[in-house]
Amino acid sequence: MTAVGWLQIGLFSALVLALTRPLGLYLHRVFEGSTRPLARVTVPLERLALRLAGSDGAEQRWQAYAGSLLAFSLLSMLVTYALLRLQHLLPLNPQGLGPVEPALAWNTAASFTTNTTWQAYAGESTMSYLSQMAALAWHNFTSAAAGLGVALAVARGLTRDPAGERGGTVGNFWLDLLRATLFVLLPLSFVLALVFVSQGVVQTLAGSRAVTTVEGLRQVIALGPVASQEAIKMLGTNGGGFFNANSAHPFENPTPLTNLLQLVAIFAIPAALTHTFGRMAGGERQGWVLFGAMGLLFLVGVTALYHAEAQGGPALAGLTAGAVDGSPGGNLEGKETRFGVAASALFATVTTDASCGATSSAHDSLTALGGLVPLVNIQLGEVVFGGVGAGLYGMLVFVILTVFIAGLMVGRTPEYLGKKIEAREMKLAMLYVLVFPLCILGLSAWAAVHPPALASLGSDGPHGLSEILYAFSSAAGNNGSAFGGLSANTPFWNVTLGAAMLVGRFFMIVPVLGIAGSMAHKKIAPPGPGTFPTDGGLFLGLLVAVVVIVGALTFFPALVLAPVLEHFAGGALIAGVR
Repeated sequence: MTAVGWLQIGLFSALVLALTRPLGLYLHRVFEGSTRPLARVTVPLERLALRLAGSDGAEQRWQAYAGSLLAFSLLSMLVTYALLRLQHLLPLNPQGLGPVEPALAWNTAASFTTNTTWQAYAGESTMSYLSQMAALAWHNFTSAAAGLGVALAVARGLTRDPAGERGGTVGNFWLDLLRATLFVLLPLSFVLALVFVSQGVVQTLAGSRAVTTVEGLRQVIALGPVASQEAIKMLGTNGGGFFNANSAHPFENPTPLTNLLQLVAIFAIPAALTHTFGRMAGGERQGWVLFGAMGLLFLVGVTALYHAEAQGGPALAGLTAGAVDGSPGGNLEGKETRFGVAASALFATVTTDASCGATSSAHDSLTALGGLVPLVNIQLGEVVFGGVGAGLYGMLVFVILTVFIAGLMVGRTPEYLGKKIEAREMKLAMLYVLVFPLCILGLSAWAAVHPPALASLGSDGPHGLSEILYAFSSAAGNNGSAFGGLSANTPFWNVTLGAAMLVGRFFMIVPVLGIAGSMAHKKIAPPGPGTFPTDGGLFLGLLVAVVVIVGALTFFPALVLAPVLEHFAGGALIAGVR
């Protein structure tokens, strides 16, 4: 661990913190303000788009909001599946790529519809340009916008006065989808894509180029519209990659500046949403408490991962060979040497904190304890900043659990922002919490004894179990990153991982919207002498504790059998050899 490495982590953290308030204010203006940015141009476009969607933009109750979301997601998933199956008959296919195989097309359609962007294929050799742009990049916008809308719907349910003009409603899905795309994701992506192009990220519709290497060999260099997809994949916490090497590829991530900007883009909107929530709640400190809890969990994770990778595994103990970033004996296996240990550890932490599948190194090559950190990050429940929107509404579920526990501790009916937390909200919150581990652990147990599943593993023993756990955690957590050793492009893995993605997205969104709808009808009571404050350090500490206990310890037995056992087994093996 070096001063340069900590400087990189500190600079990244400072940039995210600096962006949180201004971007949060902008988001509040877009979704809750009385005027839209550039209203003379955008308001007519907004009205036209709503008319084409058959919506008048009227406020919806939570059932109608959820129904609109599910209908839109189902239709867009079917369209994506059709485009992938028919890509050989469609234009913008200069390489003449054939149709995507049915199970893989199902997996990919489910993946991009749910904002997971898990990829069981090499993009440059499987997807045509039309598939990359019309089917996949389009989903990068709409799935992120849908998650953003759900977060705002939950925030409205928690903060709106039922006696007001919009009491009992949580917004309009079509309006939120439109505004998130038109005012947030499109302009930010356009600017970021231009910056990426200026740094050398490829953006072209030309076909692949055949070149002769310095050794005199012929090599085909894949090209494509990369910068535009790279921008929205980061800003929308979509992940995935145009190229199979993802953000380790020099055409996707050519410089230290692009690496830093990609990391900041992943956290930017999820972090800003905490401030937007604080504004909606009538007190910015409410938002800063959420930001503080997320930030604390992030710092613990990145410190643990950086330490594990800088020390290296047991086989490297005692070695003093200098690494690229100056850390003696560090683990550079599976890492892009342009970035080194510190930046790779930071990227792995950020991408698994924020439910973003982009990667700049092979997680399969992390040390046993290093690989534990990304696993825990995902299994916490997509709440350490999390995906666009998903991080906020996931953390708010844990806030409700924390308030309930605190209420039991002081002997009062629990309440949050003046609204009582009662049996209905707790049932929905527990449904949200239990769906996640049930999906991951249930499918992992099946895969651990199913021969077709085991045939795809790259390793046996504890590491093989880590590959299984990571795959289903990444899918159900809508993360999309891969551990690396698993050959997932088989019928079993394509079908089961696709199902896990849908469960992890929609079986959790519906309960959280139910909480929003229930809270939207409750009166706001003024704080009294016995009210437990939710805007201070004590509540922040309680919230972090509940996230760790409920989120991480649910998976503790499985983690002990996988990366933890691998760590101790590796140490014992090396000791025996010596």
